[in-house]
Amino acid sequence: MKKLNSLFLLLAAYAFHAQVISGSIISKNENRPVSYVKIGVEKETIGTVSDNKGDFSIDLSGMDPLHKVRVEVPGYETYSETVQDFKKQNPKKILLQEKVKSIKEIAIKPKKLVEKNWGVNTKTKSVLYFVNPAGDNAGFLGETALEFKTKKRSKIKNINLNIARYTSTEPVLMRYSIYTEKNGFPDKNILDEEITVQLTEDMIKDGTFTLDVNEHNIWVQGKFFVGIHFLKKFNGSIKISAALFKTGFIREFYGDWKKMTIAAPAINIDVKVDKSAKDTKEDDGYADDDDLAQGWLADNSKNIQEADQSIYGKNDSAGKYLKLKDTDLYYEVYGEGEPLVLLHGNSGSIKDYYQQIPVLSKQYKVIAVDTRGQGKSKDTSRKDFTYKLFADDVKALADELKLDKINIVGWSDGGNTGLEFALKYPDRLNKLVTIGANAFPEGVEDLLIKRFTSQMEQLNQIAPAEGVNERRLLKIMLTEPNIRKNDLNKIKSPVLVIAGDRDVVKADHTDFISKQIPHAEKKIYQDTTHMVPYEKPDQLNVDILSFLGKK
Repeated sequence: MKKLNSLFLLLAAYAFHAQVISGSIISKNENRPVSYVKIGVEKETIGTVSDNKGDFSIDLSGMDPLHKVRVEVPGYETYSETVQDFKKQNPKKILLQEKVKSIKEIAIKPKKLVEKNWGVNTKTKSVLYFVNPAGDNAGFLGETALEFKTKKRSKIKNINLNIARYTSTEPVLMRYSIYTEKNGFPDKNILDEEITVQLTEDMIKDGTFTLDVNEHNIWVQGKFFVGIHFLKKFNGSIKISAALFKTGFIREFYGDWKKMTIAAPAINIDVKVDKSAKDTKEDDGYADDDDLAQGWLADNSKNIQEADQSIYGKNDSAGKYLKLKDTDLYYEVYGEGEPLVLLHGNSGSIKDYYQQIPVLSKQYKVIAVDTRGQGKSKDTSRKDFTYKLFADDVKALADELKLDKINIVGWSDGGNTGLEFALKYPDRLNKLVTIGANAFPEGVEDLLIKRFTSQMEQLNQIAPAEGVNERRLLKIMLTEPNIRKNDLNKIKSPVLVIAGDRDVVKADHTDFISKQIPHAEKKIYQDTTHMVPYEKPDQLNVDILSFLGKK
């Protein structure tokens, strides 16, 4: 009998520590089920979301009995109870108290509201944030957020999400949140009511899902975050465009928020700024990451938007494909005359030269290329990218177009490719212009290389196998090029080396490249970052034409 009692106690203890608790969430005021309520353990990454009938099931196995189970949904007071107390009732019935909204007397004053758009606007398909329930069962029900800041009181009109690919056999359930900021991370949700959407493919227009939140009357000032939370597993996946050199935030349930330095999701907001309101010390717009506040970044959102809206990179009348091994290389041709090949930077495309093509094509036959695996160029292989491989593609295109010699203008990775082309195919190159190029990885600022390394580690952890392209684009920046002093000494073609005075390429490295190439000139643009073609288009066009026209 004593042994039986011991066995009973052992089983009871096991049941207590490894227990799945089921239950329902009920509105105390209206005595009705509350749908899609978030249930989890504070400071832990486990949790669940109630279904549309308010029912839930959560596995609390191994949880510290003194940790708090937290139950929350906008519009209701947060429910909190220790794990050990939460386990005492199974099934569990949780009554949520509706929040009391205190309506203050408001003096109506005429307001001067100015419309703005802030955030990440990219629609790239090469840098992506994956939502993949099948590939990431443990961390799927996570939340991502982007930080904003405004010095004047502003009303959020629309929340826009740029979606590169949507694949689902059912509507995808998403919830939006607006958070205050504390110590650089999201803190409290300011919404008084939930904003939940059942997203279907037909709601995505031109790669963007726009949610009208004007009637929710959301006013913000200072630093704040816009968050998106996927509430329910679905049969499929979503790929959200993302921007390198930007920081997003992510958490699983009530775990700590973490910075995602790999990239920021393409969330942007349309706002109405009250110009008559008092200022805070904050600037307006997207809050750039502090660890890159070295002067390397500038707000190029306007240029990105203009490039997206331009015809370049999607001009059927000017565009063609060259079929090569493992790739369909997309290019566009403009103008007549001596051939000039334009090569964009990492994760970019032809459209990045939207301010150069119209000017340069008046005097040259401009051939703008989407590097393999980027823009509209496809790559079916899984092998690593190299700048020598990219140079081979340029040579193959020159052969296809029956061009004996070409000029090249290469920005960033495109400049690196240009240097490799000059070394491998010297007889096929007339003149080369490099913009923000580097001869080896150490030529880039140390902090940025450290950041790329962190991004690669995170990408390996969070992205599925289909993220091979993103890994290749990061890896090439970490491991290439490997052009040394003796190599640069061998370049015979005239070269114009251009960089910004606030470039991510070290100033002494740009100087090194220009000095080691026998027939090189150097130009440093003042008050300019790595984004020279965006920030100084007129000066760049003049310098390119002047250099190419020299005898």
